[in-house]
Amino acid sequence: MQTILTDFYTLQSYEKAENGGFTAHILLNKDHDIFKGHFPGNPVTPGVCMMQIVKELTEEFIGRKLFLKTASNIKFMAIINPFETPELTMSLNISESETEVKVKNTTSFGETIALKMSVNYTKI
Repeated sequence: MQTILTDFYTLQSYEKAENGGFTAHILLNKDHDIFKGHFPGNPVTPGVCMMQIVKELTEEFIGRKLFLKTASNIKFMAIINPFETPELTMSLNISESETEVKVKNTTSFGETIALKMSVNYTKI
């Protein structure tokens, strides 16, 4: 899997649901340089990195490169500290047309929902 977030996370496993959605299990790399600056002594996973992970996973699952067109209903609901909760579950409900891909994502750790968002990508 190609990623711009080199060594930031590892896709541990994923399952494809009957409805065409995916559930991915990822592991954040708590030792990544991003966490040294965001924030020193109190590492927090940047929201933009979470959005990039959703894009990269979607590209992997559908086998196409994508360009972010719109994002809506982005709700960061809990802080993701890579030392306390490095294992995340990402649910991606993916629907495709000829030129676009729509994704509804919910990211969680344990019973805690950390992120909800809806994004539209253009296929490139």
